[in-house]
Amino acid sequence: MDKVIVIAGPTASGKTDLAIEFALKCNGEIISADSMQVYRGMDIGTAKPTLEERRGIPHYMLDVVDPDEEFSVAQFQQMAKECIKDILSRGKVPIVAGGTGLYINSLVYNITFSETIADWKYREHLQNIAREQGPLVLHDMLKKVDPISAQNIHPNNVKRVIRALEVFETTGRPISEHQKESRKIKPEYDYKIFGIEVERDVLYRRIEKRTDKMIQMGLYEEVEGLLKKGYSPDLVSLQGIGYKEIIMCIQGKCSLDEAIYNIKLGTKHLAKRQMTWFRKTEGLKWINAGEMDTWAMLKILSDALNV
Repeated sequence: MDKVIVIAGPTASGKTDLAIEFALKCNGEIISADSMQVYRGMDIGTAKPTLEERRGIPHYMLDVVDPDEEFSVAQFQQMAKECIKDILSRGKVPIVAGGTGLYINSLVYNITFSETIADWKYREHLQNIAREQGPLVLHDMLKKVDPISAQNIHPNNVKRVIRALEVFETTGRPISEHQKESRKIKPEYDYKIFGIEVERDVLYRRIEKRTDKMIQMGLYEEVEGLLKKGYSPDLVSLQGIGYKEIIMCIQGKCSLDEAIYNIKLGTKHLAKRQMTWFRKTEGLKWINAGEMDTWAMLKILSDALNV
């Protein structure tokens, strides 16, 4: 069975840099597993690697849709599988790298998604509830019908909460049950999963430093440009950390300093949730970035590829 290397971990843990170094070493190509980097024109706030940073390594699943287009985990899974197949057909090594646990799980656990399950009228009804009464009301609805999914989905992730409620409404069964059943089907590739672990204090300092760098690079101007193009601030894409805070600043609801503080805080909370998610991932092997240098980490990845 063909091997696929997966490099997961929280935001600012160094996943991208390690993936690029490994791709250079093993003749690999990278598939991004980041739910924000799929959007075109959203580069600075999503920490999308620049062409220079990519060092000639082909990257896939970046700039896939416009900010106002819907993009689901099912679409990611289908497209990522096509990328893996293409990379392998050319004798290269597929490297999946990112921090969106659901995207990674969709591949590793081979979760099947039924795109036929859709109730647009009900979905619109739920969107109105979120808009008028807030995301917590919606999340409480999910707790009543699917407590397992409610535990795994953050209340602010309105898109996923709505999807879980929609599946229950349409099928009468929780989405967690559908996913549990689909995991019984073995994946077509041998996924070797690694998680980058960084001490919390070190990670939080990196997050603060990276946020400051994003501001210097023009995050405010990037968000301003998206709004000037006519993109609604209510879009799912613009509710991402870094974008919603700057939008509030542009709208005069907070100062730039407050926005920067909130981005740092939100990103730290995100990193904590990501670590919690990855700790539950079966078969994931942790690489402690604080205890070893790049060469040692690359050796671990290379060994997994050659076993």
